[in-house]
Amino acid sequence: MTAYADELSTALELADWAAGRMRARPTSVTTKANAADLVTETDREIERRVRAVVAERFPAYALVGEEYGGRPAADGAPTWYLDPVDGTTNYASGLPWCSFSLALADADGPVLGVVADPFRGEVFSAVRGGPALCNGDPIRCSDATGLAGEVVVTEWAAYRPWPGMTDMLDRLAGQMCTTRIMGSSALSLVSVAAGRAAGGVIGAFNPIDLLASVFVAGQAGADVRGEDGKQTLFPESGGIMVAGPGVADQVWEAWTGDSAG
Repeated sequence: MTAYADELSTALELADWAAGRMRARPTSVTTKANAADLVTETDREIERRVRAVVAERFPAYALVGEEYGGRPAADGAPTWYLDPVDGTTNYASGLPWCSFSLALADADGPVLGVVADPFRGEVFSAVRGGPALCNGDPIRCSDATGLAGEVVVTEWAAYRPWPGMTDMLDRLAGQMCTTRIMGSSALSLVSVAAGRAAGGVIGAFNPIDLLASVFVAGQAGADVRGEDGKQTLFPESGGIMVAGPGVADQVWEAWTGDSAG
């Protein structure tokens, strides 16, 4: 039996339930840190259910969530990272590009990731040692060797460009590469895993909304790097890049302005 098989089964079960809940419009929309930082009752309802289920089935595990916080396990025990609705602004506005994101990490790093797209009926998943999947079928990142005519995805830092973002956009445009900013970091990065985008760069890594998609992309064969150029699925600071191996150096150079050679 695959390690963490029960945990993966639970994550897929929760993703399916959350996707069904997200297909209904929110009944309540409020704000948190500022007027652009939206939260809905759906965000909170999904997180409460996930917390209740994993606490019952895996009581020794920690959980860090977008809405109710938490801390990683201090003793190396597994920790869940949950974003109940990644892309809340889209969801609250009725734009069908948002996702449910749930990852699990242990002392050796991420062990599973699940990202659900409720409006396309797709669930992306991976477990340590296994392939990346979309609805149970294997997926692979792009085999592109150049950026001309390709797509690179990124996301705002909340509602603003992150430092260096506009420079990266200019460098990519100079290579005839199109950039897309869709509104859900998790869903954007699993698009790289599925080969729908050649690469993706997020200006600041947060495991709550990125660990699941980054892990799935890595299992799909993507080159995953931090700002220092080192391979990592869990950078301690800074942003993160995922890209098909054939364009990874080019995407990293566009992001940082430095030569990968």
